[in-house]
Amino acid sequence: MSLRDSDMRIRGKKTIGRYPRAVAVCAVTMTLTPLVASAQVPRTPWGDPDLGGLFDYSSVTPMQRPQEFADQEFLTEEQAAALEQGAVDRDRAALEAPVQRSEAGDFAGANGHAWQWGLEFGTKVVADRRTSRIIDPSNGRYPETTEAAKADQARRRGFGAILPADDYFDLGQGDRCQALHGLPLSPLPYNNLVRLFQTEDYFVIYAEAFRTWRVAPISDRPHGTLRQRTGDLRAHWDGDTLVVESTLYSHRLQQLSGSGEGLRILTERFTRESDDLIRYEYTVDDPTRWTKPWTAAISLRQTPGPLFEVACHEGNYAVPNILRGARAQDGTPDEPPDEPGIICWDCEPPA
Repeated sequence: MSLRDSDMRIRGKKTIGRYPRAVAVCAVTMTLTPLVASAQVPRTPWGDPDLGGLFDYSSVTPMQRPQEFADQEFLTEEQAAALEQGAVDRDRAALEAPVQRSEAGDFAGANGHAWQWGLEFGTKVVADRRTSRIIDPSNGRYPETTEAAKADQARRRGFGAILPADDYFDLGQGDRCQALHGLPLSPLPYNNLVRLFQTEDYFVIYAEAFRTWRVAPISDRPHGTLRQRTGDLRAHWDGDTLVVESTLYSHRLQQLSGSGEGLRILTERFTRESDDLIRYEYTVDDPTRWTKPWTAAISLRQTPGPLFEVACHEGNYAVPNILRGARAQDGTPDEPPDEPGIICWDCEPPA
């Protein structure tokens, strides 16, 4: 059949008569495909998507989109493979590096094996190959911070800084093994596992890092009025996505750049995408720190485990030892500070 004959048939009544049916078949197919895919995810005995299990949320995808990707929202397969291989090579180089004796002035863990011990930065990009974990704003970067947030950040010392340690106010919750991690789930250099438990009426999130438990009633009852360290949680189903909303925080959240009592609401969304993958998305609404809400997403990949207790005990000795060492260093071991030091980088100011 010639192209012209084909064109004539397309314009003929017979073909036109079939065309709506073809469109209808296509529309039905497009409509049913997500339903079929949704029905294939694991489900609980009561019919909800099964979100339970042990998951690894480590990732080499950066929080913010690197400048070199500009407007590129997704990595190519080749770029993703190169990034993952680079992570594997990095870990191998650290493990194979010769051990060197530490010298005065070195940071703890500065040499190869000591640095590598216990750390797990991940070797996978997120499942959809985005160039950043931030998905909104569309440029993959944080929105502008408020003036109040800039002033607050200026009076705090960043993580890893050499603090003066004039008194215990200079030290953070991490020094006491009391840091809040897993709020939200965001990759760390280690302890990137989360255990999810689920019943018809409750959803439980247990973050490995610092053993942070959160229990969300799956209910339409309103939030309470009492501020809590891990917030006041409520959960509900939006189709096959479990939405967890938490508010009324009483402490700063290190993984949200210091959001705390000003955090209006943290919205987390859990969507089972396959037998071994959950898409985890969260939106931060803190008008005291950010000029607009922002959203990030990562992949929770099922892992066989096991999950061990993170028995952080350094805080039992760290505070007095840090202060004692600082006094020995500045030559005033028995001299009390003239005035309180800076507010620690991850603590709430004293009332």
